[in-house]
Amino acid sequence: MSLIIRRLKPTLAYSQIYQKTRQSPFVPFLSRRSDVIKNTTLLFSTGVRLYCARMESKGVIFRQLFEPVSSTYTYLLADTETKEAVLIDPVLETVDRDLKLIDELGLKLKLAVNTHCHADHITGTGLLKKKVFGLKSAISKHSGAAADVMLSEGDRVTFGKHHLTVRETPGHTDGCVTYVTDDQSMAFTGDALLIRGCGRTDFQQGCAKRLYESVHKKIFTLPGNCLVYPAHDYKGQMVSTVDEEKKFNPRLTKSVEEFVDIMKNLNLPKPAKIDIAVPANLVCGLHDV
Repeated sequence: MSLIIRRLKPTLAYSQIYQKTRQSPFVPFLSRRSDVIKNTTLLFSTGVRLYCARMESKGVIFRQLFEPVSSTYTYLLADTETKEAVLIDPVLETVDRDLKLIDELGLKLKLAVNTHCHADHITGTGLLKKKVFGLKSAISKHSGAAADVMLSEGDRVTFGKHHLTVRETPGHTDGCVTYVTDDQSMAFTGDALLIRGCGRTDFQQGCAKRLYESVHKKIFTLPGNCLVYPAHDYKGQMVSTVDEEKKFNPRLTKSVEEFVDIMKNLNLPKPAKIDIAVPANLVCGLHDV
């Protein structure tokens, strides 16, 4: 028994810190950009692994994967019994990595879905379809992009006995959606809601007012402890919660008028790959599909 307690001490300590401060004990480590890679590794070996175990106790396999050039997160979810899997926001350059993991876990990839038509990287869905027999792609019907399955509000993305519910969250683009697990414990928000931020609204049908309304009506109405998993993060952060973003998001805690003004004055450079990524992503990531 004493051996078990000793092994659990780090986990118990992290839990106690969170319960007392409502803040991850890893946050201070991420204040310096030079520590991001080192501490992202630490997070993957502790917090995320613990949560994966928690999800598997609920019958769901969950993995969060990262592509460093565009700082994109790809998410893998699967039913522990049927092994049916869905992949959210795959990236072209990491398709082989994702397929290797899927093979190692003995999963059957059923669907590759995108949260929107990305401008900063080429989606991996087209290449995945070439490599995985019977795989289907999915995206919002409002995205203007081609896919096997066109999604709209309330649709379900099923894998085994589990599903993700589609919530339309336009504003960053017309075709942005958020995927919510059946128990509303996790939301994959794409670029609509980032950790302490949000997607830009100055191109691709962007509209700041519409984005503000989408987040407040479709994401902030989820349970406060619902985990928020965005499509990107540039500071080494991996997950937030609905309550955290409602309290601490520096943009979306403002009034709609203040938010529109903030978004109008970001003056961000054009994404480096936009001229290549958008045309490719309109045809599932491959020009010849």
